[in-house]
Amino acid sequence: EPVSIELFEQHENEEREGAGRGDTGKVPVYVMLPLDTVWRQEVGGVYNPVLKTPKALNECLQRLKAAGVTGVMVDVWWGMVEADAPGKYNFDAYLELLRMAALNGLKVQAVMSFHAAGGNVGDNVNIPLPDWVLQVGEEQPDIFYTDASGCRNPECLSLGCDNEAVLRGRTPVEAYRDFVKAFLSATEGYLGWVVSEVTVGLGPAGEMRYPSYPEGDGRWRFPGIGEFQCYDAYMLEDLKEKAKEVGHPEWGHGGPHDSGNYTKCPWETGFFHPQSGSYKTEYGDFFLQWYSDLLIDHGDRVLASVTEVVREQCPPEMAVECLLGDGSKKVRQLEEVKVGIKLAGVHWWYKSGSHAGELTAGYYNTRQRNGYRSIMKMLKRHNAVANFTAVEMRDCEQPEYAKCSPQGLLAQLQEDAVAFGIPLSGENALQRYDKFALDQIEHASYGEETIENCPQLKRLTFLRMGQSMFDNWDAFESFIARMNRRVPDDAAPINNVAV
Repeated sequence: EPVSIELFEQHENEEREGAGRGDTGKVPVYVMLPLDTVWRQEVGGVYNPVLKTPKALNECLQRLKAAGVTGVMVDVWWGMVEADAPGKYNFDAYLELLRMAALNGLKVQAVMSFHAAGGNVGDNVNIPLPDWVLQVGEEQPDIFYTDASGCRNPECLSLGCDNEAVLRGRTPVEAYRDFVKAFLSATEGYLGWVVSEVTVGLGPAGEMRYPSYPEGDGRWRFPGIGEFQCYDAYMLEDLKEKAKEVGHPEWGHGGPHDSGNYTKCPWETGFFHPQSGSYKTEYGDFFLQWYSDLLIDHGDRVLASVTEVVREQCPPEMAVECLLGDGSKKVRQLEEVKVGIKLAGVHWWYKSGSHAGELTAGYYNTRQRNGYRSIMKMLKRHNAVANFTAVEMRDCEQPEYAKCSPQGLLAQLQEDAVAFGIPLSGENALQRYDKFALDQIEHASYGEETIENCPQLKRLTFLRMGQSMFDNWDAFESFIARMNRRVPDDAAPINNVAV
């Protein structure tokens, strides 16, 4: 239905005022909403997605806006919206949230979360995949990622079945496309002025990676190297074919036999060993190239399908029809809706030769090989945005033996993103309000190494709105003021708000 001209003009005026203050060069800050912002409520035996605490949520959004926050990020859960049956969507709760954000002058980064919640760091809720998808998994367990021990991971679907019609006649890529198309149709009135980005989930935790370090079920603990996730029937069949093509059918039976397990260190394995690691052999290069290429191809397939839908429903010259007070209508131009993905901050073992943690996650990045440029090249084809996790971490805070370098990894991604003209946004991996973490985030955004006087990060998404944030409100508000590059006004008192 037509959008209120007063509401739309309010957003336009705020953006013009920001440009007048010189805000165009600032790094906008978005805040992640709680994982269970939208929840399933039972009414008469029927489960419907609803906003969990709408009144408290609205109060929180008001405080975020007053502090200078630009927008919020929300997970649009596959397991909530399309829970009951294929192609049956319920976005009502998200429409209510978008209206609330619009009334408070906030933008929204909408994450198409095609994964389950409950198995990652900071997950305090359990949101599985849709019931009908899990039923398919019971009949065809190979739709899930599988490790060498045969353990299936129901957090997300394996990329191996991307083009297989396993979902009641649809392929996973078709299901992802249909979901995004339904979301865009339902939220049409908010696209380009409230919804600023559609972030596409491409794996566990929504990140483009393999579930190589599953902490939630106890198999992995930091800083273990993780395990390769290539043992479902679809991936094994592809590996078998690729090995035959290169004349080494003996390479097609599975992953490396000597790559250890989830909790090992590189020197405890033959494949990742610092001196004699077979990752440097012809076989090692073949396997790692195949493993990472499948991940990049997965991102390429899903983005090709999703961006086509986004461009159809949100063309660059998109306009909105506004309703004037006298009942007449007026057309206003809208901003382009960006499409983005998430990249994981696998910083442990970054200073080792093999970068073992990255390799099992699907990033073929070693001391001798840049594994992120091929990802940036793929994103460039789709004009997509990259969102990187772990911008708050410093090398000196990590255990020395784990050879971590979150700062080195971020610097590499910044350099590669600039080389391909890819906008790079950042997220913090852990919820922290100490001076060291907040200073590091600011430095990552406005550091001395900025290129051509532009911020290194195009946006920061801060984890996460909740009681902890309001308990540390003074530190957070001061941080937002610094990120906005202005002297904070007299801080308005803030009360504890239950979220």
